[in-house]
Amino acid sequence: METYFSESVRLSLEAIADTIVPADAWPSATESGALTVLARYAAEFPAVWQTLIGPGLRALDQEAMSTYGQPVSELSAEACHELLATIAPHDTRSAWTVSPKQFVESLTAIIIEGYYGTPEAGGNKGGEAWKMIGFLPGGPNGDYPPVRETDLQQAEWEQLQDTYDAVVVGAGAGGSVAAAELAEAGLRVLVVERGSWLRYDQIGADHLRNHRFTRYGHNTGPDLNGHPRTMLDAQGNERVSAPHEGDYHNNAMTVGGGTRIYGAQAWRFHPEDFRMASRYGVPEGSSLIDWPIRYEDLEPYYDRAEWKVGVSGEGNAHSGRGERERSYPMPALSQTREGSRLAAGAAKLGWHAGPVPLLINSVARDGRGACIRCGQCVGFACPSDSKNGGHNTMLVRALATGNCDLLCDTLVERIETEGGTTATGVRIVQEAGGQTRRRQIRAGHVVLAAGAIESARLLLNSATASEPDGIGNRSGQVGRHLQGHVYAGAYGLFEEPVQDGQGPGVSVATFRHEHAADSGIIGGGLLANEFTRLPILHWYRALAPDAPRWGLAGKTAMRKSYLHTSQIQGPIQEIPVADARVRLSQTVKDRYGLPVVQLSGGVHPESLRAAAYLAEQAEQWLLASGAYRVWRTKPGGALSGGQHQAGTLRMGHDPASSVTDPLGRVHGYRNLWVCDGSVHVTNGGVNPVLTILALAFRTSENLVKQG
Repeated sequence: METYFSESVRLSLEAIADTIVPADAWPSATESGALTVLARYAAEFPAVWQTLIGPGLRALDQEAMSTYGQPVSELSAEACHELLATIAPHDTRSAWTVSPKQFVESLTAIIIEGYYGTPEAGGNKGGEAWKMIGFLPGGPNGDYPPVRETDLQQAEWEQLQDTYDAVVVGAGAGGSVAAAELAEAGLRVLVVERGSWLRYDQIGADHLRNHRFTRYGHNTGPDLNGHPRTMLDAQGNERVSAPHEGDYHNNAMTVGGGTRIYGAQAWRFHPEDFRMASRYGVPEGSSLIDWPIRYEDLEPYYDRAEWKVGVSGEGNAHSGRGERERSYPMPALSQTREGSRLAAGAAKLGWHAGPVPLLINSVARDGRGACIRCGQCVGFACPSDSKNGGHNTMLVRALATGNCDLLCDTLVERIETEGGTTATGVRIVQEAGGQTRRRQIRAGHVVLAAGAIESARLLLNSATASEPDGIGNRSGQVGRHLQGHVYAGAYGLFEEPVQDGQGPGVSVATFRHEHAADSGIIGGGLLANEFTRLPILHWYRALAPDAPRWGLAGKTAMRKSYLHTSQIQGPIQEIPVADARVRLSQTVKDRYGLPVVQLSGGVHPESLRAAAYLAEQAEQWLLASGAYRVWRTKPGGALSGGQHQAGTLRMGHDPASSVTDPLGRVHGYRNLWVCDGSVHVTNGGVNPVLTILALAFRTSENLVKQG
């Protein structure tokens, strides 16, 4: 790959790379494979290279000749550093046809990404950069064990039945529960998943392409080409977004959905989360209403989710968040060094703090082993198969009945209905062998579990003469009230190491600021320490604001801060707004010719006010825990509908303000159900997956009772 460059370009890049990451006791950038990384980037992104990096290199050489009388490749290390340091702040110079600042920042980022990224990508040879800062990719116990996971049998297109008792759209958290509950009740079920069944070794482990850090792509689905979405700004301009870009708001699209690569926090919603409007009133400009059910209605199903899917935790750790029938089926994972330090800080403040419940095996269970504490939960598949998701729990149960077919790589393009009261089946589409094929499947029930954005899209794309604006959309509610979670928090630097390499990382939480009468905010939320940071994420997000980011000083900053930095953050109980919404694009279609999702809107000012408050509290917690320096994170006001997306088909008694009834059935229909986060009226101040699971158990139970 290094021969990709001419000799002069190669020599210039060597000089620049070793200025960005010089040699000391640890390898320099070129010693670690920087040229391989740069050549790979140039081949993968030729337009960027030709329009920015290439012209920038030529201009930099002119600057070097003008200032030092030598090309970049012949400058001393000190002169090259001085050249880059003085050019970076400038926006225009006579020798430059591109922005010097953009050139230096972009080239620096590529080199740094290679140095701290995944060794298999060409840089960070032997993982030396990870060793330098103390990152343990295999956890404190070393390398990953051989992966053993249950394979899932997929149905073939030609083997499908013409009619099923139920078709479930989506094989994520809610869809997997629905599939198992219905199949175990004796119903014949078809699960249609637009993504692929990906085994562990098919889900990439690249630190630059995953659901934690999607700079160049992700590691599940959908494909980057053929599945766009658009974002509509306040001026009415529509911008196309690819699946790995932030404003796409992508959930992993694969069998297991987000549960395949999630962090697996397993919180119940607080009882007050179900009556937000009654407690706080309705803020101006919001669409806040109460849930039509209460915590007590959902408690038995929370219990069922914890025991059937598998949660580890301490049942009495966070009292006051609702009564529970029994504790968790597995004990909590052991406390980390950081968790212990923060627990002591919370006690100093008089705050109660306790362990975090996780959908992760702390002990062997259901034929799968315990967590190996590797620290790469979020964004990646679990190397020990101890993270409990839809793919290795409920779908396994569903397929074991013999009553369930799983069809992957297939899109449900339309729900067929009759008279605006009955769902009669679905139309599916699939690409195979370079050909597109379609088929209609009849069904006694249709269950939507494609996520809040895609479930809303499917209803809108299924318009009929009796419902010209989309199924269930007579009151214009389908796609509205989209919400996720605004996050806020703070970082803290400690004199001594606070990280011990024990994954998943997150281990201690406080609810001191959830529905606190003295806070002056609406709702509030959880504060907890964060999951183990990828080294490249630390460089991008966790270095102090004024820390050097390149040169020997930048290398030292990484080495001295990685194990010494703690991050506390939490999701805010968002205040929904009607104009945060999913619509259909009038101009952009997907590879099958279907209108794609158009997203628009932002978050309510109260959500940002609450976020600012929680960031202050996170700062206090870190200081009380011994941090000598802290700095806060600040969220923007852009649309929030990411991996915790919810609200687009919210439940309620009144069809004028909701899409489904309290059982999760679309108003006016007897057999069209929703089993994902789109039914959430509000999304809690915690991760929502356990509530998605609990509601799916409840909805499935009622579907079976109806018959």
